[in-house]
Amino acid sequence: MKLSTQLSLVNTNGDKTTSNNYTHKKYFIMKSYVLLFLIVILTQSCSDLVEDLNNDPNNQTKSAYQTILTGAEVGNILFQTGENARRACIFSGQYTGIDRQHLGFDQYSVTTSDFDALWNDGYVDALRNAIITEQTALSENTGAVTIGITQVLQAQSFGTLTSLYGDIPFDEAVNEEFSDPMFDNQVDIYSKVQTLLDKAISNLQQDSGRPATGADIYFDGNPQAWIESAYTLKARFYMHIKDYPKAYIAAQNGISSSNNSMNGTHGTAAEDFNLNYQFFAVEVRQSDLIVSSFMAGLMDPTSPTYRGNTKTNESGRNSFYFTTNSLGVQPNITNGYAAPSALAALVTYQENLLILAEAGFRVNGFDNGLSHLNNFRAFMATGGYLTNVNVSDILYDAYNTADFASGGIENLDGISADNALLREILQERYITLFGQIESFNDTRRTESESIVRVPIVPNNGNLLPQRFIYPQSEIDRNSNIPNPIPDFFSKTPVNQ
Repeated sequence: MKLSTQLSLVNTNGDKTTSNNYTHKKYFIMKSYVLLFLIVILTQSCSDLVEDLNNDPNNQTKSAYQTILTGAEVGNILFQTGENARRACIFSGQYTGIDRQHLGFDQYSVTTSDFDALWNDGYVDALRNAIITEQTALSENTGAVTIGITQVLQAQSFGTLTSLYGDIPFDEAVNEEFSDPMFDNQVDIYSKVQTLLDKAISNLQQDSGRPATGADIYFDGNPQAWIESAYTLKARFYMHIKDYPKAYIAAQNGISSSNNSMNGTHGTAAEDFNLNYQFFAVEVRQSDLIVSSFMAGLMDPTSPTYRGNTKTNESGRNSFYFTTNSLGVQPNITNGYAAPSALAALVTYQENLLILAEAGFRVNGFDNGLSHLNNFRAFMATGGYLTNVNVSDILYDAYNTADFASGGIENLDGISADNALLREILQERYITLFGQIESFNDTRRTESESIVRVPIVPNNGNLLPQRFIYPQSEIDRNSNIPNPIPDFFSKTPVNQ
């Protein structure tokens, strides 16, 4: 399905459905920049919807839910990789806003109305459509795998939303019975997200009732790939709450190869372009946003802050991520990170490898963390997730214990070997997760670890951003909005 497609979806009775207050009385998959409409009209009777279904549960089915599933996955791409991600990366020091509203965001001049569309991206484009997909699939008795897929999508959306906003509606979310949905506590939400992922894994393991061919644009109904993504999401969300033992256990069952990474797919047609390409090239917003000098300096071999050494050459990854024009350093829109058809990372093998490295270190100590870090480096030595790599421009030799000893190539400032290793792992996560919401989660999670954290500094004042603020649309329409309303610099419960 084209990314430009908008869906006016229907409920299981065939009626157009409206949502509660914070979904602005409507829901559809919104293309951020290209407004084309496809109205899905379901006028069939119940017998029409199930006509000619293959009753073999191990074969793929075909029914009305399939279009809604595709729409939910497109909505998830928009939520996870569009403006929410760019905004998060401004707040985590990876991007610098230089004009118009992005200059204001860079200086932490934010208002509640700035987050109306972003809240909508999560609750409408991604979450609501995933829930409606599940309801429709249940009504059509499609089977366990399809249900499991929708539950992973819901958990991913809820987990991302609570990471950004803190307390959010969960139990009463996206339910028309509740015009003013209650806000659940962030800590409780993370627990409920884990339960939802456990249910999803149980359904996916049944290996029956896969969605129709082509409806699932991530894995085409492959239950094993979905199971692995669910486990990596479990690990990600355990990392958010600093439950490193459970994160390590979950990641051991997580994404096992780059082929099983969950990525947003894009194409070469204008309506299918990568969202970063659309922002920087099609919409020509290059004068609004550049890569920060801090981020660029870590990757540029000519920079005094370059992170390379005798075992690490970042030239290839630097070329994949970035290019330089008259405005400064910007994402590579030609043949790299932000190319028209470039994949957009959602839940990946490289993230799972680095969860194992960090959580393994925190739980089992230096040797375990180093072993997992070297597994990641071995992956990168073959090109890793880079798509335009020149083998002569990459080098990721394995590190050894001496490299992290005082005076070693990863410990020139003489801190403890443990701290030197953890610092390298956290910096590697910062580089690898460039452009993703997770970079903002990491910088807040590790802010108090002054020796090892990635040393980003506030763009304005002496405080780093701590959350997305509740949107004006929710403040105006939901009487259950938290009181007092937390501000931009108020830490969410899991980061206090």
